[in-house]
Amino acid sequence: MLHWTEMNKNELERQYSPSQWSHRMSADDVIKAHVKALKEGTERARGLAQTLLNVPYGEGDGEKLDVYIPSTNSLDVHLVIYLHGGYWQFLSKEESGFMAVPLVDKGVVVVAVGYDIAPKGNMDLMVSQVRRSVVSVIQQYSHISGLYLCGHSAGAHLAAMVKQDDGIYDLLPILSTYVNEPLKMTEEVAVRNSPSKLVPQLKLSSSSCHIVVAVAANDSPEFRKQSEEYYKTLEASGLSVTMEDVANTDHFSIIEQLVDGEYHLTKLLLKMMGKS
Repeated sequence: MLHWTEMNKNELERQYSPSQWSHRMSADDVIKAHVKALKEGTERARGLAQTLLNVPYGEGDGEKLDVYIPSTNSLDVHLVIYLHGGYWQFLSKEESGFMAVPLVDKGVVVVAVGYDIAPKGNMDLMVSQVRRSVVSVIQQYSHISGLYLCGHSAGAHLAAMVKQDDGIYDLLPILSTYVNEPLKMTEEVAVRNSPSKLVPQLKLSSSSCHIVVAVAANDSPEFRKQSEEYYKTLEASGLSVTMEDVANTDHFSIIEQLVDGEYHLTKLLLKMMGKS
């Protein structure tokens, strides 16, 4: 496998185009199916849970979150914050409630966070927004017994930046790809927003957290390499971390299946909560 600095632009863009690597369907179809699955799952969740929609966590129009609340009187409340993917330029919280479907039954609160995607939002703003959203949720739900931060793809990057988990942990390779066109990141911005460069700070702030880095079996070699290298860096620093290489999944199905209570990652999350 070539290092990204040795790849030509076409190969680098192919490596960072997850839809090109699905074994299930064409690139265009896999993206359409992904959006459809997330929307349908979110509609199901809104039918199952009590919801608080468009709750502001800041002053900006995009600084809102949706809360999916289970019917429970238990004080042992676990809360999952979900940060959506979409390469920092697609999707929103409106398609991001799907994982509440199996979790509300178990008494788990799910929060889907909105943030200003590009071109309206730049990388520094998005990182700042998701950090503020987490602070706001913790202040609102100070009685929770467990907090779990979950992100997919670009959302996994943002989740890793909050903690300072199939995601991008080094932003430098995408500077010269189409992904950066609406983001307009400079090298300086990419470095300061790359979780792989910030592990010493993570060690200081989150030494008691357990981190799960999940990667799809059928993701691109470069995505898999980023996940593996991030996992090894965290492990070498002494942080509590596990790597989940999820069989029979691609970049999209790995997250779509969180709508299912019997899915491996759903069961892993419930086990971490002591609810399996």
